[in-house]
Amino acid sequence: MHALVIGGNRFVGRLLGWRLLAGGHEVTLLNRGRLPDPFGARVERLVGDRTTGDLERLLRKRRFDAVVDLAAYTGADGRAIADLLRDRAGHLVMVSTGQVYLVREGCPRPAREEDYDGPVMGRPADPVDLEDWEYGIGKRACEDALAAAALDGFPATRVRIPMVNGELDYFRRMEGYLWRLLDGGPVLVPDGGAHQLRHVYGGEVARFLCEILGREETFGRAYNFAQQETPTLLELLERLRALLGSRAELRPIAAARLAEARLPVLDVSPFSGRWMSFLDPGRAERELGLVHAPLERGLASIVASFLAHPPADRPPGYARRDAELRLARDA
Repeated sequence: MHALVIGGNRFVGRLLGWRLLAGGHEVTLLNRGRLPDPFGARVERLVGDRTTGDLERLLRKRRFDAVVDLAAYTGADGRAIADLLRDRAGHLVMVSTGQVYLVREGCPRPAREEDYDGPVMGRPADPVDLEDWEYGIGKRACEDALAAAALDGFPATRVRIPMVNGELDYFRRMEGYLWRLLDGGPVLVPDGGAHQLRHVYGGEVARFLCEILGREETFGRAYNFAQQETPTLLELLERLRALLGSRAELRPIAAARLAEARLPVLDVSPFSGRWMSFLDPGRAERELGLVHAPLERGLASIVASFLAHPPADRPPGYARRDAELRLARDA
């Protein structure tokens, strides 16, 4: 295939690029060109900003067997790409998010694809929640535009994923836990870490996207993709501790105590936020036969990469680690 990847120069985009190239496909990347990619002369690069009309200039005379859109965030994005590639793309896959469910009123956990329909939450009054709400609302608008285009014959598929973990995670979320497990001090676990997690491994997202490209049974459909396991945060940290050989204490602490110490919960524990989706991946398993690799495999790879190539700096949330340790002593 000749595949166009919109985005494609960090994390899942890089993993997808390598997998496409390894599969013998021709790859074109389209992004703003602000970050380098590792593919050398093996890919074609188109530099542009979709918010300025560059897509029309760059793509109006092009045809692609497959398009993966990693950077569509609004209804305007969805409508523009569908209109532009209506008769010139064999298949478009838009990467969406589990937050399309989180902005739904009363959405169940785990969320299934059929739980998408229904009234959405009003604009939150708390500015802390506004960015996540806008992200979910924007992704829903993009999905709705592509779903409408699919009804008119445009071959589009939507893929919804939860929080993505992996060696290239530029948010450095799991890395923050690894540094804490290695530094010898207690690891603070907000409210005991009793909430369940169902994330996805970056390499598995890339594999899933490659597997569905060109599959006609996916046209017009939406699929959740996530790991099968649902450990609690505490159980996940225990697995990471075992992989590292760490003896650091996992110490429960009330989120209210963190607030009193002016330590943002997400700085201390990135997996303790309320805007973290919990998806049911059953449709992809039943209809497509695509199952996420075991959680332990991804965790082992992340830990091995971290130990072999530890970053020279620390994640931003680690900056007040001394305050965490003082709070642990006081508690």
